[in-house]
Amino acid sequence: MTTNTHQHEDSMSTATPPRAPHSDAPAGHRSEESRVGAGLFNPKQLVKSLPDAFRKLDPRVMAKSPVMFVVLVGSVLTTASSFVNPGDRFGWTISAWLWLTVIFANLAEAVAEGRGKAQADTLRRAKTDAVARRLLGECEEQVPGAELRVGDLVVCEAGDVIPGDGDVVEGVASVDESAITGESAPVIRESGGDRSAVTGGTKVLSDRIVVRITTKPGETFIDRMINLVEGAARQKTPNEIALNILLASLTVVFLLACATLTPFADYAGTELTLVVLVALLVCLIPTTIGALLSAIGIAGMDRLVQRNVLAMSGRAVEAAGDVSTLLLDKTGTITLGNRQAAEFVSVRGTTEAEMADAAQLSSLADETPEGRSVVVLAKERYGLRERHQGELAGAEWIQFTAQTRMSGVDTGGRKVRKGATGSVIAWVEERGGTVAEDADATADRISKAGGTPLLVAVEDDRGARVLGVIHLKDVVKDGIRERFEELRRMGIRTVMITGDNPLTAKAIADEAGVDDFLAEATPEDKMSLIKREQAGGKLVAMTGDGTNDAPALAQADVGVAMNTGTSAAKEAGNMVDLDSNPTKLIEIVEIGKQLLITRGALTTFSIANDVAKYFAIIPALFSAVHPGLDKLNIMRLASPDSAILSAVIFNALIIIALVPLALKGVQYRPVSADRMLRRNLAVYGLGGLISPFIGIKIIDLLVSLIPGIG
Repeated sequence: MTTNTHQHEDSMSTATPPRAPHSDAPAGHRSEESRVGAGLFNPKQLVKSLPDAFRKLDPRVMAKSPVMFVVLVGSVLTTASSFVNPGDRFGWTISAWLWLTVIFANLAEAVAEGRGKAQADTLRRAKTDAVARRLLGECEEQVPGAELRVGDLVVCEAGDVIPGDGDVVEGVASVDESAITGESAPVIRESGGDRSAVTGGTKVLSDRIVVRITTKPGETFIDRMINLVEGAARQKTPNEIALNILLASLTVVFLLACATLTPFADYAGTELTLVVLVALLVCLIPTTIGALLSAIGIAGMDRLVQRNVLAMSGRAVEAAGDVSTLLLDKTGTITLGNRQAAEFVSVRGTTEAEMADAAQLSSLADETPEGRSVVVLAKERYGLRERHQGELAGAEWIQFTAQTRMSGVDTGGRKVRKGATGSVIAWVEERGGTVAEDADATADRISKAGGTPLLVAVEDDRGARVLGVIHLKDVVKDGIRERFEELRRMGIRTVMITGDNPLTAKAIADEAGVDDFLAEATPEDKMSLIKREQAGGKLVAMTGDGTNDAPALAQADVGVAMNTGTSAAKEAGNMVDLDSNPTKLIEIVEIGKQLLITRGALTTFSIANDVAKYFAIIPALFSAVHPGLDKLNIMRLASPDSAILSAVIFNALIIIALVPLALKGVQYRPVSADRMLRRNLAVYGLGGLISPFIGIKIIDLLVSLIPGIG
């Protein structure tokens, strides 16, 4: 019963360094601006990325996308055919639009990469070649930062730029990390804790620290960030590779189908030129998703970067979308982390007003969050005006000590004390006072409910006596229960991890609405829990910041390390949250799901497009030879040539039209998988079927006006 009370009172007396502002804060100013930009599509990006789109016409680059490589080969063949027949206006027009199709596909990828390159340029400007003060025994020597090796000790004082990634092994300092996080507020870095990691290129603002270098030159955190946000280090994910194989297979099938049309046409007495066959093939293969697939993956990682989360691989982003179990720390994630006064419980014979007055008075000199919350509760719930120490001139303030485990004030012949249950009861009994029978019972009830009891006692002309109990509780964050309900609808199980005893853990878990909890958790317990979940075929995500979290972060499918944490934690995880906000794990899962949904939706749209284009082109192509097919030409396209050209133009334009959706992502809603499937089929499946008929018909009306084609 007294364990939590001791913890509270110890916190009143121990001077702790300021906590890093990123721990609970949202992303910094730069991140907010970037986030807005991430949700919008700027047409200027198309023009800016156009040179990169032309550079990607290199066959070695195009070969990475089988579908678009086929379109590139088809463009070359139709262009060569047009040179053979220079008067063929239809051939030249088809060739031009096929080249535009390839360029538009490259443009989608170039725009996605371009946003990352802009961020990389910012990071490069932040990267400086600092001169390091390397320690050699008791002496210092100045060496270029590029010459530092793993294990070197360097000294950094106020005004120095930290020359490389490392861990603080001596001292405590305030560090400006705005170059990395975009947050202008400094953070505290100190030795011996979970906030010991420092990043090369950041600046020391105060005091002196000794840093042990943990990375080689060129492999620092900033270097890895530059490579990742540029897309240079992006590798295709397993799902992306599988989808590429499917698209390649469909391309082969349609290639064979188009090849067999030639003998059928010969038998029917009509002629299908190379230009017509290539155009027909390009319209039937899944060019839409083939063109946008890479851009979707890059944009998914970019959305994480906009939220100040650095994903070490696309695989991690994709895995986040398939996560079925979330492991969340209690303190700072589910709860605010600072216990707050929730109620004043007076004992028999004492009024609530008297109890509240004494509780407020005893807390005026208590500058801890708990003490401040007592003053606020007395003011808000009982209407007591907040008194200041200056109004109590001559009062003797009793500071908390580890020996007394109490604090309070002596004023005007009245003594008020607040503290641990056993200590306050002993203080009252020493003065011959009385302890109400329900005081200890109330404290036990609060402890069993997961709270922390603090007794309030007074000694005045009526003698010494206990007035009541202050109920401190770890306050669950507003809206967190609703977030967990959303995750439950998504099919994700939430598990709260805490070092609290099972009674306290259960009380918090019930209030927060998590599915399960792990109390008195050790690193081994976390690892065992992750392995059990994975053995059941589930993907697990968790956050951590300490060296003791590293094994579990490495074992988890999605391990999000806090930037304020140790180097070991950041090396073990496959994501790093630059804002060190543990609740961001929920956002990461949503971004991963949005990536998968976007890829699935555009794949559905692309395949439905191909089906529609097939029924739009083939009847118009053969209706002249087989008049019976004219009944299937429901769009009444002007001629076979205009039908093919209209389909090719629509095929190119739909790619550029879908670029904003590929970059922004399909809006995610926390609904069940079957409802999501029905929605995607209704919106993107049906939309993919209808849009080609409308688009091709409109283009055909315009194309039919062109002499020599219509």
